[in-house]
Amino acid sequence: MKEEKFKKIYKEKIKEFQKHNYLYFEKNAPILDDASFDELKKEIILLEKKHPSLKNKESPSLNVGFKPSKIFKKVAHKSPMLSLGNAFDEEDLLNFEKKILNFLNLEKGFKVEYSAEPKIDGISASLIYIDGKFQKGLSRGDGKQGEDITANLKTIADIPERILDTEFPKEIDIRGEVFIQNSDFKSLKDKFANPRNAASGSLRQKNSEETKKIPLKFIAYTYGFEKGLKVKNQKDFLLLLKKWGFKTNPLNITTNGIKNLISNYNEIEKKRGNIDFDIDGIVYKVNSFELQKRLGYVSNSPRWAVAHKFSTNKGISKIESIEIQIGRTGALTPVAKITPINIGGVVVSNATLHNEDEIKRKDVRIGDTVTVERAGDVIPHILSVDLKKRLKNSSKFIFPNKCPSCGSKTIKEFNLITKKQDAVRRCSSEGYFCEKISIEKLKHFVSKEAFNIDGLGKKIVENFWNLDLIKLPQDIFNLNFDKIKKLEGWGNLSVQNLRYSINDKKKISLERFIYSLGIRHIGLENAKVLSKYFGSSSNFKKLQKNKKFNDLINIDGIGETQTNSIKDFFSNKINLVVLNELAKILTINDYMVKKKGGLLNNKTFLVTGKLKGISRAEIKSLIEENSGTTVSSVSKKLNYLITGEKPTKRKVESAKELKITILDQGQFLKMLN
Repeated sequence: MKEEKFKKIYKEKIKEFQKHNYLYFEKNAPILDDASFDELKKEIILLEKKHPSLKNKESPSLNVGFKPSKIFKKVAHKSPMLSLGNAFDEEDLLNFEKKILNFLNLEKGFKVEYSAEPKIDGISASLIYIDGKFQKGLSRGDGKQGEDITANLKTIADIPERILDTEFPKEIDIRGEVFIQNSDFKSLKDKFANPRNAASGSLRQKNSEETKKIPLKFIAYTYGFEKGLKVKNQKDFLLLLKKWGFKTNPLNITTNGIKNLISNYNEIEKKRGNIDFDIDGIVYKVNSFELQKRLGYVSNSPRWAVAHKFSTNKGISKIESIEIQIGRTGALTPVAKITPINIGGVVVSNATLHNEDEIKRKDVRIGDTVTVERAGDVIPHILSVDLKKRLKNSSKFIFPNKCPSCGSKTIKEFNLITKKQDAVRRCSSEGYFCEKISIEKLKHFVSKEAFNIDGLGKKIVENFWNLDLIKLPQDIFNLNFDKIKKLEGWGNLSVQNLRYSINDKKKISLERFIYSLGIRHIGLENAKVLSKYFGSSSNFKKLQKNKKFNDLINIDGIGETQTNSIKDFFSNKINLVVLNELAKILTINDYMVKKKGGLLNNKTFLVTGKLKGISRAEIKSLIEENSGTTVSSVSKKLNYLITGEKPTKRKVESAKELKITILDQGQFLKMLN
């Protein structure tokens, strides 16, 4: 009955969301302020996290931006308008830079130069110029398609109609932010909830004469595509934009080093209240366009940029208890149950304590008065303890040395990479022996990125496990539906739908199948790499007999940590039973190589030795972008061996014996020109 209650609540919130979405984007007549609208979205997403089976296609969690309005013509972006990854503290920024250095194979001492500017809380717009004339203006839309709002953008005085400068490219997509200054908004308070809302509503008027009445501003900050742009970095591009008549962010700086970025961030945050437009953070971009191009993109975000968000919402509460949660890999995570408090419009009753070391470092105890911090959709965490309010009879929290679920010993593993003991304590049982691990592994198996079985959400998986209906993944495909029909809340239709959903998922790609197994350290990207390497499920299964685990280390993207995790997986007898039983039931599609007809089409490459100025990841990326394939060993199938410093002698000798072409990295790069 509880599930039905949540279904009703969810449907009501989705209906409310759709209503306000329509009023906001279609009618430009919102009745809800931005903060409340954002909170509504967050409430929906929170419900989905607790009850995954509720999620539907209308969910704000499945939509980026918004669907282009029917009012305006839809136009595809030549270059997608992607979102930025977020950073909330110094550690996030250090990781951001570390990834840049690793990807480009740059020394730790290399100083990356960044362009930094405040992130204006407005509406993104794309301006397409051909032969110096403003031809078309688009909204962000869903990132792939935008709305043709040319007529409305032409009413903004900051947007030049024509640019006569000889340096102006033949074709360019100039991107920036449309916004309203806080001082101008004073006269618009009766019509709009806030400046951002005013900019959005005004920009999407049917009648451009109405838009013209609103004091909209435009600040340019980047480009989408170009033909003939001559500058080599963001700093010079911004200077060029000013020369062409565009306004740029007056608070933009160019600097290097994370310390300098943080110093600038702190300075801007102090000034935030005195700036005449709303900002919600600082955007950092790698200054060099050459490095931007090399770095490219990951998922829906560029590797070369990040948004450093301003201070998060905080609140004061009391720790009522500390519970230990167990994940699918056996990790024990302490969670503080706190007296419910409202932080930024969201009621918070749980806060993560991360791990045992974190509890010891902050000396967090039950009964403590604490500061709780919440950053966007990040799980709230305990920021600090108010020692002045600590109870006299309080005692230190003792982390369990036995698993609360199965009683197995808990251990801290030695990390071969860091050469240190892991901060995370884990249950030492072998996977499915532990109830909590079993349930979490099954939840992972049916998750969106894995089998994505509709109607088999987390709560249902847990309920079926407790009823002995599902104990192992293969049980899902052999469910006793007659028993399920007799359960409360399960009618003929819901059972029929579940049966259909399960049968529909008996076909799956190799990469999703590998990911679904829940092998530690094997995420979606690594699963894709492995599926490409093995090609078929039968080749993957052969590992249980041939035990060629050492070969995996040679795969780009798979290191010692991942290899050891795969080895551990195949060392577990229950895992092998699961693997083999699933192989009998399922149709696992082989990895399909997409042929694009590039410069390196149908050519195979192997890299050996240390490279200069370029990483293996980047070399691999270049090969794949040009339709080539990377392999892990020398064979007759290999076309080229790329060598760096101190290459593996065995690989070089084998290549010579097989008369395979050997290239140094310079010769390889020339192939692409």
